[in-house]
Amino acid sequence: MKSPDRPTDLDINRTGIFLSPLDGPATVEAARQSRPTSPGTEQELAELRRQFAEEAHPIGHMPPPLAVRAVLQEFKGLIHGHRYGVLLDKLGERLAFERTGVRLFDALIVKLEAQDTWDGGPTLETLVEFRGDEANHFTLIHEVLVHLGADPTVVTPSADLVGVESLGLLQTIADPRTTLAQSLHAQMIAELVDAAGWDQLCMLAGVVDQQPLAARFRAAHAQEVHHRDTVIAWLNRHAELAALGELKYSA
Repeated sequence: MKSPDRPTDLDINRTGIFLSPLDGPATVEAARQSRPTSPGTEQELAELRRQFAEEAHPIGHMPPPLAVRAVLQEFKGLIHGHRYGVLLDKLGERLAFERTGVRLFDALIVKLEAQDTWDGGPTLETLVEFRGDEANHFTLIHEVLVHLGADPTVVTPSADLVGVESLGLLQTIADPRTTLAQSLHAQMIAELVDAAGWDQLCMLAGVVDQQPLAARFRAAHAQEVHHRDTVIAWLNRHAELAALGELKYSA
């Protein structure tokens, strides 16, 4: 990292009003005396939001399968009720998230190459390994969707949702101002979600009595748990070294 400063080093920060004993109280008092910029109350705002929630359409729908006959042959009874749509929706969610996972690790690799790691921190080899796991998980879900007679290019409702949710994570890691440790904090959020998502897929495969799928999903889940625990360990080690004043470079 070219800058000699760390985010935790003391420097100029004017975001707090207590820095000025005169202007701070004056700012608070002016806020109390000023009129709202628009009419209404908090209760009216909540009521408006409630109306929007009642009237809004859902975030997309599930399309019909491309090969219903193949689905019926492979999964007798799966088409009954909503189980088929739930499974495909969650498979679409994981497909979208794993694709984002590859991009997150691509950005982390660039961040590591631009900055430095720390004792007990991430290595290029491990980041490349984890990136490969994410790509393999994407391929796995793609193959399962095709096998089920579904279209893997469809953006399912849950896939649409995680696309919006993960946008901030990718923006955080790709931001040139964030340190490697700050980027890993965003990655930790992704790994927590990813591990939980695979755990849910394992459960759904069991619900529809597809043990071969469940076994493949459990293997992916174990890898994601390893990713999660490793990233947490990297961050814990960084915080420990920073608190002890033993970081030998900016990070």
